[in-house]
Amino acid sequence: MTRFDSRQPLPEVMRGAIIALGNFDGFHLGHQAVVGEAVRWAREEGRPALVATFDPHPRRYFVPDAPWFRLTTLDQREELFAAAGAQGMMVIHFDAEMAAMTGPEWIETALHRQFGAAGVVTGADFTFGKGRGTAAADLPALGEPWGIRARTTPAVLDAGEPVSSSRIRTALQAGDCESATRLLSRPFTIRGTVQHGDKLGRTIGFPTANLPLDHYLRPRYGIYAVKGRLPDGKLYPGAANLGVRPSFDPPKELLEPYFFGWSGDLYGAEIEVELHHFLRPEAKYEGLEALTAAIAADCERAKELLGGA
Repeated sequence: MTRFDSRQPLPEVMRGAIIALGNFDGFHLGHQAVVGEAVRWAREEGRPALVATFDPHPRRYFVPDAPWFRLTTLDQREELFAAAGAQGMMVIHFDAEMAAMTGPEWIETALHRQFGAAGVVTGADFTFGKGRGTAAADLPALGEPWGIRARTTPAVLDAGEPVSSSRIRTALQAGDCESATRLLSRPFTIRGTVQHGDKLGRTIGFPTANLPLDHYLRPRYGIYAVKGRLPDGKLYPGAANLGVRPSFDPPKELLEPYFFGWSGDLYGAEIEVELHHFLRPEAKYEGLEALTAAIAADCERAKELLGGA
């Protein structure tokens, strides 16, 4: 997998690709269907399969102060696209020039001249161009003059409703990890670099790794049963506080996982934390004894939910 930037020329070897086009934040079941169709089509014709994603997300461009909503980082998406069989990821830089382009202008300028696309695959509800004025259904006719063919994939349904990033965000904000996992086909995962904290956890027998939430969506604050992939590549079960730690001053927004059966130094290491089950909301405790007892109970419950880890 190679990552390309839309502000740079695309290598000749990648021109003539079949392009899966969308935001693909989360890379949920619906997104997987779009990319899967592009990969199959590309293989049938002996062409490269390229996945195009936008950064910044158009929502961030138009509403710069919108609350954080990302479900994946670019690095995570790159790995997911590669696992799906794509050869390249095109990061399309969304800026004022792009925002002003009509759909037909963008097809000619980007898909044809810049990327040399042979075909494009989108979800049936995909829209693009100035004011989102061009729909996926318009692509076959608009692409024909430039030799660009187009396919759309129908919505993937779950419980009779289309799978969407907004459904996943709503589930996570409600603490419904199980629904989010089903729609994503994997647990929602936060990746970050472990920071130094106040180190109180180690004094009460529960040392935690402190991760910033950065641009990720904020799930419901509370205690979670989690699994963490550490630098040794192994997955460790654990319990984590996600929120502002109301028992401490000043409040500080963090994800703080404690991993069962692991000890060592993670400072400065990049790790991933999967959210599997929401246990309870955050609470404020008077004194370390009450806090320690609550953490111990949370760990036991997490072990039960994670299969007796």
